[in-house]
Amino acid sequence: MAEGTASGHRLLYQGHGSLRIVTKEGKVIYIDPYAGEGYDLPADLILITHGHQDHTAVNLIGNRNDDCRIITYKEALINGEYKTYDLEYARVEAVQAGNNRNHDIRECVGWLITLSDGITVYATGDTSTTDQMKELGERGIDYAFFVCDGIYNMDPEEAASCAGMVNARHNIPYHMAPGKPFDQKKAEMFDAPNRLIIPAGEEITLE
Repeated sequence: MAEGTASGHRLLYQGHGSLRIVTKEGKVIYIDPYAGEGYDLPADLILITHGHQDHTAVNLIGNRNDDCRIITYKEALINGEYKTYDLEYARVEAVQAGNNRNHDIRECVGWLITLSDGITVYATGDTSTTDQMKELGERGIDYAFFVCDGIYNMDPEEAASCAGMVNARHNIPYHMAPGKPFDQKKAEMFDAPNRLIIPAGEEITLE
């Protein structure tokens, strides 16, 4: 178990589409491992949004607890039904993602994670606008990560529009440029309300 913090949960933006959350209980959640560093902490949960190689480098996480779970889009989306997983330290909901020519909506999910104290983190995964985003706007999401590369997925302008629908307390651009962990120019083009720019390699406290 990783060391938790009395001040709350910690989130590391590793770069590209990769995130690591350490809950205040010390549980470690990885989302779409691929970019950057910070894969040394023993995993309790690994979440995969879709099958592209820049989201599925689970081999980077060699240190896993005995009860570590890997949940991918294949288990989380079956015959159009999006699954929810209730764990001791979090609720994990698969939500719509994809919906563009490069990402089949039937083979992609985003993740909405509700931590033990109610703080919520939404990772869109590779996507364009989905029908569910307006519904998510009624959930009072705290932190939302929006893909905005504009090549394989929506661009910063469309991502900002989606952020307006989701209406999170903090809207964060990620997955900004193929082959680059972070792109400051693209991040600044994400003109969303309540924008929060987190450079690759930076860790924040979720509160």
